[in-house]
Amino acid sequence: MTTRTRILTGITTTGTPHLGNYAGAIRPAILASRDSNADSFYFLADYHALIKCDDPLRIQRSRLEIAATWLAGGLDVDRVTFYRQSDIPEIPELTWLLTCVAAKGLLNRAHAYKASVDKNVETGEDPDAGITMGLYSYPVLMAADILMFNAHKVPVGRDQIQHVEMARDIGQRFNHLFGQGKEFFTMPEALIEESVATLPGLDGRKMSKSYDNTIPLFSSAKEMKDAISRIVTDSRAPGEAKDPDNSHLFTLFQAFATPAQADEFRSDLLQGLGWGEAKNRLFQLLDSELGESRERYNQLIERPADLEDILQHGAKKARAVATPFLNELREAVGLRSFVAQAQVAATTKKKAAKAARFVSFREDDGSFRFRLLAADGEQLLLSRHFADGKTAGQVTKQLQSGQPLDVRSEDLGFSVWLEGQCVGDSPAFADSAARDVAIEALRIALTPVQE
Repeated sequence: MTTRTRILTGITTTGTPHLGNYAGAIRPAILASRDSNADSFYFLADYHALIKCDDPLRIQRSRLEIAATWLAGGLDVDRVTFYRQSDIPEIPELTWLLTCVAAKGLLNRAHAYKASVDKNVETGEDPDAGITMGLYSYPVLMAADILMFNAHKVPVGRDQIQHVEMARDIGQRFNHLFGQGKEFFTMPEALIEESVATLPGLDGRKMSKSYDNTIPLFSSAKEMKDAISRIVTDSRAPGEAKDPDNSHLFTLFQAFATPAQADEFRSDLLQGLGWGEAKNRLFQLLDSELGESRERYNQLIERPADLEDILQHGAKKARAVATPFLNELREAVGLRSFVAQAQVAATTKKKAAKAARFVSFREDDGSFRFRLLAADGEQLLLSRHFADGKTAGQVTKQLQSGQPLDVRSEDLGFSVWLEGQCVGDSPAFADSAARDVAIEALRIALTPVQE
């Protein structure tokens, strides 16, 4: 079974998406999500937004605009998990579990915190003036975002590499303290796309809300044309050769053009194309490239209830992963149900003399399956269908190998997964307590006996 690479990306909801966001993060992420080997998680980082912004209306508007932007850009919510961070209550709970193992010295070294302290010191202020615990603890919340879904790759800008490394440090510390040989968290890697454009803004600096030099992504055609007309150019007149490699206008054009279009534009600039006509060509290109998406965006903005439904569906998909995983982490740190613990202890003691067993059989259609039966004959697991007995046997060996079990609770039952594929399901139990007892019995049954 092939393991799909899990990719996780979040965008902070503090402003209106602009061309730089689209070319640098949104467009490449949407293209990456179409890879059949990718298991993509995309989220609106609205808890992170609270660290930077205390304007509730701005945050609410930004959440709406960014959600609509992803969908208008072509994100297929059936292929990916698309959700709001604040709709996943497991994330702040995991943040606290990780806070309890995160070293203060590690957080002291975070770039954003150090920069704020340095700025205060330079101006003669108290070093921590104006610094909130939100800013200080930002790396732990980001670690929870990443580790909750055991992301393999996290696409980030170079300024965020440190946060992915800190997530690794915190995850390793948790594994060491509570894993007892089990690796709860996958170690994530920062994914830096060197080919992704960092677009210049109207004044030539990096396009950023901080510099107020952005071109809004889905502004009206008139607003976009007006913004493009304000792009700073040199004083060379029509007929004089222009230098494309030092032209912010050309860099913007190239980010949205085909190679043939870019070559033609470069040639025309070298031959003296006037800046006014060059700006008009950039407008025509962007209007053609973004026109359909702009129409979809405006339709989505006008139907917030539809956006809400899509995000709630995404939250349900995300929580199907997060809820059982957090339950496992709660167990690991000692936050366990007294009732389930007592029931499991009693059940384990009674059944200790007799081991659980696998029973293989063949269906009428020729497929192979197996059951895992508890010591008293109760069925704990019924496998899915396998094409041959060898594959079914390999799965039973993997289940008994002692590797961490991926058990996912589903209503009053559970399923067992290996390498991203479901291999078996439990029967339905009378209530969630009975289900939890059965999950513990399953774990005990599949724990290798120490000689």
